[in-house]
Amino acid sequence: MTEYGRGGGSEPWHPEDPLYGDQGWTAHQTQQGQVPYGGDQQQYPQEPQYQEQYPAQYPQQPQPQYGEQQQYPQYTEQQQYQQQAYAQQNQQQAYAQQHAQPQAPSPQQPVYDSQGWDTGQGQYVAAAVQADPYAAADPYAQPQVGAYPGESPDLYTRPDAYPPPQPPGRRHLEPEPAEEWQDGEAQEGADAADEDSDASILPGGDGGEGSGGRRSGRSKGGKPKKRSGTACLLTALVIVGVVGGGGYYGYTFLKARFATAADYTGEGSGEVIDVEIPANSTLTRMGNILKEKGVVASVEAFTAAANANPKGKSIQPGVYPLRKGMSASSAVTFMTDPTKLNVITIPEGKRNVDVYKLIDTRLGKSEGTTEEIAKREAKNLGLPAWAGNNQKIMDPLEGFLFPARYDVSSDSTPESLLKQMVKNATDKYSELGVEGKAKELGLENPLQVITVASLVNAEGKHHEDFRKMSEVIYNRLKKTNDVTNQKLEFDSTYNYINKSSELNFSLKEARALDNPYNTHFVKGLPPGPIGNPGVEAVTATLDPDHGGWMFFVSVDGKTTSFTKTYEEHQKLADEFQERQKQKNGG
Repeated sequence: MTEYGRGGGSEPWHPEDPLYGDQGWTAHQTQQGQVPYGGDQQQYPQEPQYQEQYPAQYPQQPQPQYGEQQQYPQYTEQQQYQQQAYAQQNQQQAYAQQHAQPQAPSPQQPVYDSQGWDTGQGQYVAAAVQADPYAAADPYAQPQVGAYPGESPDLYTRPDAYPPPQPPGRRHLEPEPAEEWQDGEAQEGADAADEDSDASILPGGDGGEGSGGRRSGRSKGGKPKKRSGTACLLTALVIVGVVGGGGYYGYTFLKARFATAADYTGEGSGEVIDVEIPANSTLTRMGNILKEKGVVASVEAFTAAANANPKGKSIQPGVYPLRKGMSASSAVTFMTDPTKLNVITIPEGKRNVDVYKLIDTRLGKSEGTTEEIAKREAKNLGLPAWAGNNQKIMDPLEGFLFPARYDVSSDSTPESLLKQMVKNATDKYSELGVEGKAKELGLENPLQVITVASLVNAEGKHHEDFRKMSEVIYNRLKKTNDVTNQKLEFDSTYNYINKSSELNFSLKEARALDNPYNTHFVKGLPPGPIGNPGVEAVTATLDPDHGGWMFFVSVDGKTTSFTKTYEEHQKLADEFQERQKQKNGG
């Protein structure tokens, strides 16, 4: 069922229209004061018999004439509602007198508006014409403004008012302006979108021009749009690029995931090259270095071989003399052998004469080459100013060839290695504060600090012994020492002179040897270090135990016992001598 007076249309007016809701497309009822009662409900006029049957509900009230000027007080909302109800009753009375109008057309005859549209009110026109002087007027004509404040205002005569409502069959949206596209302009995908999309079919109409509201997708001149050849070419290139790129990356992924990594065979047939592996290198980084040098064929093969080898993750940094074209497994096996590492390792407490021999051996030099260079170039190797200032020093570099591991390459020379060792020692001593601690420890200069550290490293068997050993040295150097008369009496100094490490020698001969390094013969410290102390020995020298120790002896050759008195020491010394006799079969 359609609303009375609306026809088949269902489209609302603009939401900002004061008469939003469309109670009839002619707006006649609204102008007469008829107000909708919400939703789709519509008040229909009552027949005369209902008014006669229920007179109390339809009282007859006089209607003021339009020509009269009547002043009303300001209306409240309730009074306005009563005025609207009053207007509705007047309209009902007009319909009740429709039988008295002979000139009205029959109910079956349709009534047309001024624009030729059937209003659907033919059966009520006769009564409306007699009762309502405006019924025969043009439904689109502008009504007169009411003469009193309570009358419904005219909402269509103001300058900013909305146009009158149109019949449902003529309510069409304004057609969208056609876009002007130049011939040859790229229209990527526009033609297909226009041809396939369904245009809106407006309610109550046939869509007007363009077959039901469908956009024709043509330019203003009626000419069909032209697809650009460049756009088509670009589209094709994009598609080919996407498909081709995806295929390439897919192939690369599958090859890397499932293909066998490239690898050489055998232990290599190319030249020997030095490959340096930096510290903290991962297996992947090692593989990249080896591949760049031509040692292995691929990083993947090397990492796989290293993971398969139980020692593969223990490869040490350093320089390795490797051949080009080695299989990954051969390279891993070679690099997990410590003896293959092309380095020189200087142990703690090692004497310089032994270090020189290591350098000659590693660099393939004849014996004595490095020692000769050290004596000749001592002043040019980077020693600190406080080193080597004693004329009685046997070797100015003693104590400055810092214990560590040094990489050796094809470019290494005795001079380059000695400079690197001296630099490491100087930097470490400066870091530990050796120069500033000498006077605090009662020593004459920083060189004596290194000398004490070398003695600690030579006499102590374990790092746990170092602080007690340094305490022994400081106590024996004191002027109040009347037990040894400021003599250290260390066997290590006697052995240093003889370039040996013997434990059994004649004490009588040792005490008779006049040599500045022989602490059995001279008081105080030797002129310089007797070896190259490590960091632990230097640290213990800077921070002695302060336990009052004066003597020490190793009875079993594994542990060292420290005592404060000579009697305790002599008892341990006798025990040591007895063990030595039994060991030598005497």
